[in-house]
Amino acid sequence: MLSVMMMAALAAAAGAGSGTDSIAWHGQQAQVTASADGGFSLSGPFGKRDIPVQRMRTDTASPMFDGLFAMAQDDLKQDSVSEIRDDAFDHGQPVHCACFQTGAKWPYVWTRDLSYSIDLGLWRLDPQRARDSLRFKLSDVRDPKLPQGLYVMQDTGSGGSWPISTDRVVWFLGAQHLLDDKAFADDVYRALNDTLAQDRLYAFDPDFGLYRGETSFLDWREQTYPAWTADNVVFIAQSFALSTNVLHYQALQLASRLAIEHGDSATSKGYAEQAAALKAAINARFWRTDRGMYMSYIGGNAAPYDTYDLLGTALAITSGVAEGGRAREALANYPTWPAGSPVIWPERPDQPIYHNRAIWPFVSAYALRAARMVNDPARIAHELRSIMRGAALSGSNMENYELITQSTHVDDGKLSGPVVDSPRQLWSVAAYLDVVSEGVFGLEADGRVEPKLPVLLVPMLFGKRDSISLQMPDRSITLRLPRDVSGNLLVAGKTVQRGSETLVTLKALDVPATTLRKDAPLYAPKPPEAPSVAADDKGWRVQVDGKVVLYADGQRMGNIDGETYIAQGGKPPCVSATRKGPHGLESLHSPIVCAGEPTDIGTDWPRSWTAPAGGRYRVALRYENNHGPVNTGVTAAVKMLVMSCNDDTLQRVPIVMPHSVGEQLSSYGIVTLKGSAQCSFDLQQGFNMSDLGHFAHYTNGKGGADGPLNDARIGDLLIAPTARTP
Repeated sequence: MLSVMMMAALAAAAGAGSGTDSIAWHGQQAQVTASADGGFSLSGPFGKRDIPVQRMRTDTASPMFDGLFAMAQDDLKQDSVSEIRDDAFDHGQPVHCACFQTGAKWPYVWTRDLSYSIDLGLWRLDPQRARDSLRFKLSDVRDPKLPQGLYVMQDTGSGGSWPISTDRVVWFLGAQHLLDDKAFADDVYRALNDTLAQDRLYAFDPDFGLYRGETSFLDWREQTYPAWTADNVVFIAQSFALSTNVLHYQALQLASRLAIEHGDSATSKGYAEQAAALKAAINARFWRTDRGMYMSYIGGNAAPYDTYDLLGTALAITSGVAEGGRAREALANYPTWPAGSPVIWPERPDQPIYHNRAIWPFVSAYALRAARMVNDPARIAHELRSIMRGAALSGSNMENYELITQSTHVDDGKLSGPVVDSPRQLWSVAAYLDVVSEGVFGLEADGRVEPKLPVLLVPMLFGKRDSISLQMPDRSITLRLPRDVSGNLLVAGKTVQRGSETLVTLKALDVPATTLRKDAPLYAPKPPEAPSVAADDKGWRVQVDGKVVLYADGQRMGNIDGETYIAQGGKPPCVSATRKGPHGLESLHSPIVCAGEPTDIGTDWPRSWTAPAGGRYRVALRYENNHGPVNTGVTAAVKMLVMSCNDDTLQRVPIVMPHSVGEQLSSYGIVTLKGSAQCSFDLQQGFNMSDLGHFAHYTNGKGGADGPLNDARIGDLLIAPTARTP
């Protein structure tokens, strides 16, 4: 047993919010009492909530910890429904589905919310409902003229959905746990092959070896991307996100494993090679040595952006993309505040609270998983306390909280928020259940019990006891304290299996201590205005807004003040600028400005053109897509531009034309030409989400119940030389 002196020291180190039956924070307090029948009563700023007896229970020294575990199960019961509805589908009428709904304010099934929730343990608690929910997000193709297949749906979103947003592959993160059902496993393998092939065709950039598209879950553009993307999301369609690429890496790994199980070693090898190459590209492109962190996203020309997100960082670690010292460094350098860890950093001073200035419990749960992988007891304890505190003071597992106060609403004028919040948000519910089963009791996905319990949490969880337990319908886990607790992390020592009961005697380790980063500035600097660039007899003359950091074709040119000249091999550069703040942080980039006038090669298809010189060229279209608003819909126009030259060169590049505000330029493709090559360009039909059968139920915009729509008003085809290199 721990000595009285040791217990007192640990209790002092644990700090505020570690009480066994109450949590106090910012002048507010939540209190829990256990009832004789095994239920709980929770009271706090929200009022009072009675929590009935649940089928799973924890037996610890903390009624608060045990009661919140029961509350999460009660929340999950309310999210387990027989029908769902959303105003954008079937005119808001109920749809039969024995599914997990997203939350009290979101009574529907959304791909990413569901998939992260299932990966956070719901697959174990209700596997049939998890499968049924996942099946709801699969679809075949409704146009018989298009290539057929079974695909995961990208929900309505930025610029008309996929391929501006491409994180639908998160579906496989949840589905991988449920392959013991053969019929479902067959659907998973088919959807995996079809979805990966489609993403490879339309979203993969062979120059950089990365998949294009928006950050996963961070899908409110103005909150995380430069302000100038609010009305033009082509930059997002062209850019690369850490989280979305890590999800593709995990999907490729799963595909390789399942191909072996299907007796196809050649296909397995191909997927494994793609996964290995993607892992190398992620580490090469997203890692910032000067920050010791992975960037949240980079530009379509691989320009670095001094912005970071916790989910992408955690997924990089838990997936194995980040390894060894780099994994530990990335998590240690990600900032924290007393209330928890922000989902993005640095924050945006001109944006309301939602993803900005916010804690999201499901992201905190993934950060806790990452902390377990790198043996970081301080971070494990920090994330667990944050998740507990938010749930206790709110009386439910809320969608998100303001970063400083951990409140569900902070009055800050036009920046007030969180702008949207919901009780019993599914992935927040799953987060609490996961930090109990895995975070404290060490229950891994493969059934192994590998606790990694910070000694800091011993006073709260054990009190004067020598053991705590988790009781589940099919098994129980008991953790016993060692006689000597002289380190900072408790891990499995002797493990004994007695029928369905796992008894683990913990042992203490003294792992290298990591101090939570608490010195980070809250806000990023304000971006500068866009540079101007023009040619004169000295070269390309760039003028900027004061002292800035200049970038040309993705490369950092350095600090300048006022103006400079750049060479770029004589080829017209595309430039942007950032502002450096007092703490060394750079702002997001200004709008990108490209020098020179691209060649307009006509309006009739196929269009013909002779290359004036060998090299690499950017090709794009002027277009207008008014089929929906910039923030939602399923009718991003997706085409395949095919270039055929007289030297037998045939190149195909996808062109994406998101919903627009008036005329703008599409995403661009890169082609390589020989001098004097005579080439013709043809524009072939591509694929978008409106082509999926599921979206016949979409009644809130075009491309839904009125039929597929993959079109835009297309103007000039523009081509210009570029200095961009792979």
